[in-house]
Amino acid sequence: MNPQVRRKARILIVDDDPGLLRLLTIRLRAENYDVEAVEGAAQALAATTRFRPDLVISDLRMEPVDGIGLLKELQNRWPGLKVILLTAHGTIPDAVQATQMGAFGFLTKPVDKQELLDQIQRALKISGFSDTTEEWRSGIITRSALMEERLAQAHMVAGTDARVLITGESGTGKELLARALHRASPRRDKPFVVASCATTAEEQLDRDLFGGIGADGKPRAGSLEASDGGTLLLDEIGDLPLRLQQKLLRALQEEAVRPATGGESRPFNARVLSTTSRDMLQLTSSGAFREDLFYRLNVVQIEMPPLARRREDIPLLIAHFLAQIASGTGERKIYPPEALELLATAEWPGNVRQLQNVVRQTVAVSQTPIIPVELVQQALGGAPGRLPSFDEARDEFTRGYLSQILQITGGNVSQAARLARRNRTDFYKLLGRHQLVPEDFKQRQ
Repeated sequence: MNPQVRRKARILIVDDDPGLLRLLTIRLRAENYDVEAVEGAAQALAATTRFRPDLVISDLRMEPVDGIGLLKELQNRWPGLKVILLTAHGTIPDAVQATQMGAFGFLTKPVDKQELLDQIQRALKISGFSDTTEEWRSGIITRSALMEERLAQAHMVAGTDARVLITGESGTGKELLARALHRASPRRDKPFVVASCATTAEEQLDRDLFGGIGADGKPRAGSLEASDGGTLLLDEIGDLPLRLQQKLLRALQEEAVRPATGGESRPFNARVLSTTSRDMLQLTSSGAFREDLFYRLNVVQIEMPPLARRREDIPLLIAHFLAQIASGTGERKIYPPEALELLATAEWPGNVRQLQNVVRQTVAVSQTPIIPVELVQQALGGAPGRLPSFDEARDEFTRGYLSQILQITGGNVSQAARLARRNRTDFYKLLGRHQLVPEDFKQRQ
């Protein structure tokens, strides 16, 4: 996609007066805005999911739900979406109250054209609107209505500095969404720093996050310092040890970070995003995760759906992965219809990451341009063959089980051992016995 292509700002107008709707629509379209007009709050909520506006202009007095009721619902569903209210002179006190509740501003009827345009420009600037095309989300392949809703939620909060917790099963693309959110934000030209909280060595994780002395004896900036002005992604925040939770909480509370070179702390100026595949409420209730830190990080929560809830994306994702591979190898391979049907109906516990691994595996071993359905069956664990002995069957099951867990966790041994309910030492022994290398599974979506 050409990043130089521009898009129009999208404005949703809500008013139960058809004449005013027509007038405002004509005015704003003449100013090169993309406009959709609806006559009530219910239609506005439906249009927001589909149209994904950058700004909402709503009448204050409507039935059965008024502008304040719509404002509250929009704030609940799409934090960061700016709302301008239209009001008659007699309802100005109500409009002032609405701005105290989070409305960007209000305009009195009849609406002055220049005042309207000025307020629209200010609202779009504050919201972080970017007139680039959908480049910000180009890494996420979807035609799922559910995914579009999640992307709309991310885009609306991107212009703010609100902390976002992205939840979902392993392999659903949580980091991809975090990167997209960064690209859609005013911080897009600043650093995007990923700090993996699943690192098993606590001291190493401490240095990675907060800085310290490196192996060469020189001070090394931690992720909090390195992300200055940009975005810090705390990946798998649920795995952060309690001691470091306290240290992170203090940095967020004081909004300060101590430089790796020592000296006085300086302001911490980064947008914090977090991801987790764990049940954070369960972790907080059990005492494994600090409740005060959880609520500081969970200002806005976006859940990435599993692949099983967006099956319409499977053919699209397969085509994308095949095209990616072909661009690197120069050799294009395809699946026959029966293989595509098998992939589309399979269970995907490892979600998009597992689907990508299966595509890579079958392309790599296929000797023909058309990938045999038997290879797909084998990759999914359903290949026919001679009846194995009990020991062979047990070993085959164990190896397949371990491979599947490593696929699901992207090669993260700590998470894989936890899923298998084995300690890490035993789990490493099992991997060695079945000649499985965790690094082979560390492929990014």
